[in-house]
Amino acid sequence: MGWFEFSLAYVVFFLSHSLPVRPPLRPWFQARLGVSGFTLTYSALSLAVLAWLTVAAGRAPHVTLWDWAPWQVHVPLTVMGPVCLILALSIGRPNPLSFGGARNDRFDPARPGIVRWSRHPLLLALALWATAHVVPNGDLAHAILFGTFAAFALLGGRLIDRRKRREMGPEWQNLRMVIAGAPFLSWRASGETVARLGVGIVLYATLLWAHPVLFGVSPLP
Repeated sequence: MGWFEFSLAYVVFFLSHSLPVRPPLRPWFQARLGVSGFTLTYSALSLAVLAWLTVAAGRAPHVTLWDWAPWQVHVPLTVMGPVCLILALSIGRPNPLSFGGARNDRFDPARPGIVRWSRHPLLLALALWATAHVVPNGDLAHAILFGTFAAFALLGGRLIDRRKRREMGPEWQNLRMVIAGAPFLSWRASGETVARLGVGIVLYATLLWAHPVLFGVSPLP
């Protein structure tokens, strides 16, 4: 199917991400699935379409933009370690300044965790993942795929900031100032933080093992 499948997967990916979260569809889905059910379904759909889009990029006609070199493999291998740790420290944690935060009423700006490093850690993880994977994939389809995700992550942070500033009013800037005064590092890590770091390491190892099965390419040299 070549470029047609890649283009179709591209359109389906962005439609599946944008339409379900817009009114009136989101309230309609949440009323029938519940808030948790909607989140789980939306996440599963997103991952499934992302996997299809990645496979479709591999099936697209190969148009070389730059030559492959052995050193390029080490870029995603190195960057994906921090990406997995960022995901483990971010998912399901309070973060009223971005999307995907859970139990935001419990957020302590004096101990913001990873939010001290980035207001949008999930978007940071996406940008790092995409940028790192551009390097060893020097063909047109993968450059479009990963380049779009990197640009989306960078633009998404600005859009979320604009929306949150409008929704939260002066509280948005006040919260930012308190977070900015918190220490970058806390040497008294909680049990939950240690557990999440362990999950990040396991996630990294799992991705190394599952990458050939999911995407047909080994990430190892």
